[in-house]
Amino acid sequence: MWTPATRRQHSRDHLRYGSDLTDAEWEIIAPFMPPPAMTGRPRQWTMREVMNAMF
Repeated sequence: MWTPATRRQHSRDHLRYGSDLTDAEWEIIAPFMPPPAMTGRPRQWTMREVMNAMF
Protein backbone atom coordinates (compact mmCIF):
# COMPACT_ATOMS: atom_id res chain seq x y z
CA MET A 1 0.00 0.00 0.00
CA TRP A 2 1.27 3.46 -0.88
CA THR A 3 1.59 5.62 2.20
CA PRO A 4 2.99 9.16 2.21
CA ALA A 5 6.28 7.77 3.55
CA THR A 6 6.65 5.17 0.79
CA ARG A 7 5.66 7.71 -1.87
CA ARG A 8 8.48 9.99 -0.69
CA GLN A 9 10.89 7.05 -0.59
CA HIS A 10 10.14 5.97 -4.16
CA SER A 11 9.55 9.42 -5.64
CA ARG A 12 11.42 10.10 -8.88
CA ASP A 13 10.59 13.83 -8.99
CA HIS A 14 14.10 14.81 -7.93
CA LEU A 15 15.86 12.89 -10.71
CA ARG A 16 17.44 14.91 -13.49
CA TYR A 17 19.12 13.83 -16.70
CA GLY A 18 22.03 15.38 -18.54
CA SER A 19 19.80 15.85 -21.57
CA ASP A 20 17.23 18.01 -19.74
CA LEU A 21 16.97 21.60 -20.92
CA THR A 22 18.69 24.26 -18.85
CA ASP A 23 16.76 27.37 -17.85
CA ALA A 24 18.67 29.37 -20.47
CA GLU A 25 17.80 26.87 -23.21
CA TRP A 26 14.17 26.81 -22.13
CA GLU A 27 13.95 30.62 -22.31
CA ILE A 28 14.92 30.39 -25.99
CA ILE A 29 12.46 27.59 -26.83
CA ALA A 30 9.48 28.60 -24.65
CA PRO A 31 8.14 31.38 -26.93
CA PHE A 32 7.70 28.84 -29.74
CA MET A 33 5.55 26.47 -27.67
CA PRO A 34 1.79 26.56 -28.29
CA PRO A 35 -0.32 28.07 -25.51
CA PRO A 36 -2.73 25.83 -23.59
CA ALA A 37 -6.04 25.28 -25.37
CA MET A 38 -9.05 27.13 -24.01
CA THR A 39 -11.22 24.05 -24.53
CA GLY A 40 -10.70 20.36 -23.95
CA ARG A 41 -8.72 18.59 -21.30
CA PRO A 42 -6.00 20.41 -19.41
CA ARG A 43 -2.45 19.34 -20.10
CA GLN A 44 -1.13 16.53 -17.99
CA TRP A 45 2.53 17.41 -18.66
CA THR A 46 4.14 20.81 -19.04
CA MET A 47 5.66 21.64 -22.40
CA ARG A 48 9.09 21.73 -20.77
CA GLU A 49 8.65 18.14 -19.59
CA VAL A 50 7.60 17.14 -23.11
CA MET A 51 10.68 18.79 -24.59
CA ASN A 52 12.92 17.12 -21.99
CA ALA A 53 11.47 13.76 -23.01
CA MET A 54 12.32 14.39 -26.68
CA PHE A 55 15.97 15.26 -26.22
